[in-house]
Amino acid sequence: MRWLTTLALLVPLLAHAGAQQYEPLSASVQAVLSRSVSDRAPPKSSFQDSLAAIDWLAEMSRRLEKRIPDRESRLEFLRSVHYEATRAGLDPQLVLGLVQVESGFKKYAVSTAGARGFMQVMPFWVKLVGRSDDNLFHLRTNLRYGCTILRHYLDIERGDLYRALGRYNGSLGQPGYPNMVRAAWDQQWSYTRSRLAMR
Repeated sequence: MRWLTTLALLVPLLAHAGAQQYEPLSASVQAVLSRSVSDRAPPKSSFQDSLAAIDWLAEMSRRLEKRIPDRESRLEFLRSVHYEATRAGLDPQLVLGLVQVESGFKKYAVSTAGARGFMQVMPFWVKLVGRSDDNLFHLRTNLRYGCTILRHYLDIERGDLYRALGRYNGSLGQPGYPNMVRAAWDQQWSYTRSRLAMR
């Protein structure tokens, strides 16, 4: 099992996307998810303060530089991940680990099952809770859907991340995918705010 997580970290450009499974939703759940994915511009920063933003962005940017070489694109990506993850009540570093495993940070990744973008969102979600013109290759749209879907699965599974990740990948009950995401999160994206930034 350990070799599988090591392989996932050594070959970050390969997408390990599965396919979220369509499950009928009650009208109330569908309405809540639809409101959650409506694509409004972020009203403010998701960081607690400017020092926290500088510290996190500098550290994550350094780690992401080889995967997204353009500095402005990298910072836009990181700000969007932080905002959308925080908005959905997720750890931004967890989302970075999931993106690494799902798409290898490829914006236009498409899986064999048809999942799209950074977070490998299945197109049926657009029909189910979005608008017909939602583009799953658009950075914030993809992150908004992906974070909303993962939050939904966490809620269904009462906070059980292992099962929620299995649902996200369409591999519920199988350890491979949750273990790969957890390994990427722990080994590549784990973050503790520096003491200088906390002053």
